Amino acid sequence: MRLSTKGRFAVTAMIDVALREKLGPVPLSDIAARQQISLSYLEQMFSKLRQEGLVNSTRGPGGGYTLGQRTDAITVADIIAAVEDAPPKLQAAADAASADMAQDLWDAMNAKVFDFMQSVTLRSLVLEQLAKGVKIEQKPAPNRGVFKKPASQVFRTNAPNSVFALGQTILARG
Repeated sequence: MRLSTKGRFAVTAMIDVALREKLGPVPLSDIAARQQISLSYLEQMFSKLRQEGLVNSTRGPGGGYTLGQRTDAITVADIIAAVEDAPPKLQAAADAASADMAQDLWDAMNAKVFDFMQSVTLRSLVLEQLAKGVKIEQKPAPNRGVFKKPASQVFRTNAPNSVFALGQTILARG
């Protein structure tokens, strides 16, 4: 399994979604601003995450992404496997002689890393961030659909409302 910046960004973005999804769908533009990740890069990653069923998307105003599964069912390995390109398969046994002499070492190391990533859930990463004191800003809910018309305020003035009333006011003073 390859470990790259893409995988790191995907894990970071998924933690961001998990922390904030209780407030509603999380827009990618908000994640991009908070995590300093390109919006187009996030769109590519979330397309792959959505295809794997790790996130769900909501379109329209107030839309964004929510988790497709519970946080304790999503592992780091799931996230990285979803966004990383699949590693090339080793060639047949006939080509094994030309393979790297230390291939067994790399295969064993990859297996250990994969086992570790399988043991780390999104829930544990979220709890770790909350324990560190990460603040989740409350964003006001967007106005959706039909909403109440603002109450009109009655404006009273002491000024006369016509030329005749102005004339009577002047005569009364005078």
